[in-house]
Amino acid sequence: MNDHLLIGLAMILAMGVGAQWLSWRLRLPAILVLLLCGFIVGPIAQAWRGTPWVNPNELFGEELLSPIVSVAVAIILFEGGLSLKLAELRLIGRIVRNLVTIGVATSWVLGATAAYFLIGLDGPLALLLGAILVVTGPTVIIPLLRQVRPSPQVGSVLKWEGMLIDPIGAMLAVLVFEWITTRSSTGHDHNATGALFAITATFFTGTICALIGALLIVVPLRRYWIPDYLQSPATLAVAVLAFAISNHFQAESGLLAVTVMGLILANQRYVTIQHIVEFKENLRVLLISSLFIILAARLEVNDLKQLNWGSFQFLLLTIVVIRPISVWLSTIGSGWSWQKKLLVSAIAPRGIVAASVTSIFAIRLLNQDYTGAEQLVPHTFLVIV
Repeated sequence: MNDHLLIGLAMILAMGVGAQWLSWRLRLPAILVLLLCGFIVGPIAQAWRGTPWVNPNELFGEELLSPIVSVAVAIILFEGGLSLKLAELRLIGRIVRNLVTIGVATSWVLGATAAYFLIGLDGPLALLLGAILVVTGPTVIIPLLRQVRPSPQVGSVLKWEGMLIDPIGAMLAVLVFEWITTRSSTGHDHNATGALFAITATFFTGTICALIGALLIVVPLRRYWIPDYLQSPATLAVAVLAFAISNHFQAESGLLAVTVMGLILANQRYVTIQHIVEFKENLRVLLISSLFIILAARLEVNDLKQLNWGSFQFLLLTIVVIRPISVWLSTIGSGWSWQKKLLVSAIAPRGIVAASVTSIFAIRLLNQDYTGAEQLVPHTFLVIV
């Protein structure tokens, strides 16, 4: 069993790095090659030989897989937060604010409606899928921006939207998920006051943990209490600790905590963090490579059978109708040309947060025998691809 686990881990790491290299050689987005590798060793191998080459559920177990994915996503978001400069918001702050408020609300409502009528999900599951798919994320936005190379203003808008919308979308999905589980177990709905309290608690807890985490890094670095070779590992440890503590006190507030913590460190002027940023960038590549393969390999042949003509109608509507509407509403009065609006509308890829959150929620709902929960993962991955 130990040899099986070791070989599985080695395959995941080797394929992840190999897929990154192949995408560089072919000049393709890395996510496409990574997902293809995950499909090959997972559902494709299962269809061909009866059993997958890599089965993450057997390798890690469902109890260990969920925290591994959560911590990895937290590190990725923390690294993304380190790239956010507040100076960029002087010209784009209003648009970014609208995208993560008006845009999120529009995408959620229209996406849930489309999921209800086209996929056939019941109301609660449609709301959950709509909430999950409002996210974009740095794992796919930043690599695409390197290839597309839009104007600095458009690039900054997309980068800020991707970073801020991940914790917001995750929090929204958690609220819907908790409403579903409470509703199914008690037969009663949460009221608006409870939802408002959860949102406030998430924001407060995440922000406090972020401030404390940033202080635990800035103060020791400023006073030279940490040697150079330990600064990057210490920062990583504090970020993961902030994530875990924040989640302990308020569910899923950890993603907000690590994002804000990275934002604070990126914009403070007391210590230099360039060497920490470089370390996190290298770690991010390894984590993204492994996570996409793990989550794609979790798919089974039966999951793919959930897709039908309505699924592809939902996909088309998400790309060519829902995203443009949310962007157009968010940029009213901005003075942007229709070309800029069209480009931002065309760039809204879903990434590791959508994949991981869906996988985690689907596991929990299936354990509760919730009818229709098996459709969440294949439809999310269809949008990602």
